[in-house]
Amino acid sequence: MDKKFPARPHLEHLRRQAKALLAQLKDGTPPAAQAFIDHLPEARQMRADAVRAAGFRLADAQSVVARQSGFASWPALTRHVQQLHSLEGDWRFERLEVDGAAMPAGALAHSRLLFDGDRFRMESPEGNYEGMFTIDVDARPPQIDIEFVEGPEAGNWCYGLYELDGDCLTLCLGLAGASRPSTFATRPGSGHALERLRRASAARPANVTGGTPQPPEAAVAVDREDPAAFDQEMTPLMRRLEGEWIPVHMIRDGKTLPDAWLAFGSRTAVGNEVKVVFGGQVMVHAKVRIDERATPAAVDYLNLDGAKANTVSRGIMEWVGDEVRFLIAAPGQSRPADFSVPLGTGTLSQWRRR
Repeated sequence: MDKKFPARPHLEHLRRQAKALLAQLKDGTPPAAQAFIDHLPEARQMRADAVRAAGFRLADAQSVVARQSGFASWPALTRHVQQLHSLEGDWRFERLEVDGAAMPAGALAHSRLLFDGDRFRMESPEGNYEGMFTIDVDARPPQIDIEFVEGPEAGNWCYGLYELDGDCLTLCLGLAGASRPSTFATRPGSGHALERLRRASAARPANVTGGTPQPPEAAVAVDREDPAAFDQEMTPLMRRLEGEWIPVHMIRDGKTLPDAWLAFGSRTAVGNEVKVVFGGQVMVHAKVRIDERATPAAVDYLNLDGAKANTVSRGIMEWVGDEVRFLIAAPGQSRPADFSVPLGTGTLSQWRRR
């Protein structure tokens, strides 16, 4: 869905844009005539002077504006903008199902989804997600494409379906790089999340900006290494870390994850490749290198997905009885020396084998 819109599109603004374009055409402004030639089928083979003399009307200028924005017609653009306004407001989660498993209602009480035009912010215990989205109201069922700009998923996209019925909204989204769902359902291993929300307020929410794009990684001196450097032989320690683990405790970027959310997390290691997943969202997907000679053991993560792909996060690990804990700094930060000082950015986590 390649739409070219200003932030928070408004029909009255687009109508004024079409009127101004028509006035510019009548005044003989060359770019206005070219816009008609480029985007109006009836003017496609005409010269600029013929376009100005053709007597095109406001409906034609509206068609030009719609096509410039990526729509086939003015009615299609109108339906799109009206639907965006119908989605605006403060939405609260009534049900969340991931990979066929429903999250307990108590775990949803502190999450909400805010829409303002084509901008959104999702607030949840594991972090805030901000970004932009595009909808296709003419698809059956309607489709939504979400771009994460700031937060844990910054730089990633997800694709889904939606259904709006008054103050009830249903979303079915492909998470963790999964494909767009074809129905409003999930199943084990699908990588899909089904969300049912109810609008708490139709007022425009405050401060929903869509997030601030992060600076290029080079500007913050993010470490990078040759992936081949992570192709190391398996050691007894690495084999001990294989399998599936469940979280006992987690602090991410200074925020403690509520206990109710821990049941929906897992850490799975196969060889030296590890995935950490919460609520269907892949929080970590990396190749791991461990220096067992250091005290505590030094851990390097070569991130494999999303905006952090090919960057290296550095950390430490230690055993606490049969449980294992990690303190991993964010890309670009130095390795922590010990577990005594929690990171402002980064993750402290403790796990036990499932």
